[in-house]
Amino acid sequence: MNLAEKSQATLDVFGELESETKQFVSESGLGCVSGCGFCCANPKVPASPLEFLPLAFDLYAKGLAESTLQSIESTEEGASCVIYRPQSADGKQGFCGNHSKRGMICRLFAASARKTKYGKKDLIICKVLKEEKAEEFQNTSERINNDMDIPLATAFYSRLDEIDQSLCQQFTINEAIAFALELVLRYKFYEEQEVDMIA
Repeated sequence: MNLAEKSQATLDVFGELESETKQFVSESGLGCVSGCGFCCANPKVPASPLEFLPLAFDLYAKGLAESTLQSIESTEEGASCVIYRPQSADGKQGFCGNHSKRGMICRLFAASARKTKYGKKDLIICKVLKEEKAEEFQNTSERINNDMDIPLATAFYSRLDEIDQSLCQQFTINEAIAFALELVLRYKFYEEQEVDMIA
């Protein structure tokens, strides 16, 4: 697979995840609180370049790839996700600047589970939801181990591994986005060179 095909394969995985998370959120009532950017403001969110290839291709198509990369390179270490748009002084309120092309980690949060060493499903969720939707959280935590379906994070990360294991290495979110942008810019540069040679 070339880079564009890997990006499309990633989008296909996202599509499947989307339908599973939609079902889970509607049944559990645990969707993210509107306008909350608590997780997005965390600069240490782990992510892989592969999950941000669709974003990188989208930014390239919009003519924003180079400026976004420069923005990441000029921000100090510990800055929140370059795509996040904070709306409060503490950065905890805001929204995603490109929600449809957000990464896997952003899609899994509050809508998936991991398995404990005892084989029990454990919700991947933030303290904001635990506190603000305490009853739903309690109810859902019990039901996912009985009668409620929930996407398993490991299953979807395995699907990405199958596309390109080397691009699934974990970085901080901005490092992962920067890596994806560099790959796409290089890919597009060589693609254009080939077109020029044919012409």
